Amino acid sequence: MKVMIIGGTSGIGLGLAQHYWMQGARVAICGRRPEKLDGVAFARDSRVSIHVCDISDRAAVARTVAEVAALPDAAHDGQLDLLIVTAGQYTDAAAIARDRSSVLPVLRVNVGGLDNAFAAASDAMMERGQGHLVAVASIAGLQDDYPNGSLYSASKRAAIAICGAYRKAMAPFGIAVTVIVPGYVDTARLRELNHGDASHKPFLLSEQEAVQRIAAAIARRDERCVFPWQLHALVRLFNLLPAFLKRARKK
Repeated sequence: MKVMIIGGTSGIGLGLAQHYWMQGARVAICGRRPEKLDGVAFARDSRVSIHVCDISDRAAVARTVAEVAALPDAAHDGQLDLLIVTAGQYTDAAAIARDRSSVLPVLRVNVGGLDNAFAAASDAMMERGQGHLVAVASIAGLQDDYPNGSLYSASKRAAIAICGAYRKAMAPFGIAVTVIVPGYVDTARLRELNHGDASHKPFLLSEQEAVQRIAAAIARRDERCVFPWQLHALVRLFNLLPAFLKRARKK
């Protein structure tokens, strides 16, 4: 099995890379900063390859997918079985107020980048008539739009919609599409965004638990996997609130 993970140099992506490596897969880890893998022991294994790739660069993504597909594998050459996109970009209202151009990376990575990756991988998979595309979105993407709603939430709604469109388009070719919609996961990035401590986040999950849930959903070929259920329930309740109450939400 050949697995490609874009955004695999840290966090959930790195956890998934290790999971599939332990399962015996050939794993291609892709990201903008491969130096993050310095000191990661399993990344030096012969079944792991590391690729510099900016998901917002469509041509670069296409080249990297072609490189990965061509890598020798114990089972076959020139094929890609599973693409997982965990790459994401975040900005908040305060950052946008300071610099309006900070919106651009969010769009280029969370929306355009996902399409870049899915387009390239689906082209590689369609010839075989099999394969699996996976994107890790966010439970924020299940929030309905509302006054003062965040760009991040809007970008994740778009990501979920992109997965839905690809699922319908790829079904006749035997290609599955799964969207993972997690709540708060205790990653280094989440801690960084919360001054080093994310323990106050509701229903916080460990990276290991998130990886296990994601891998299980992929194995089942779920169309959508939302977790934890408690936070999903809160989002559904939030969507029922009138606009004036939603506007008062602190982000």
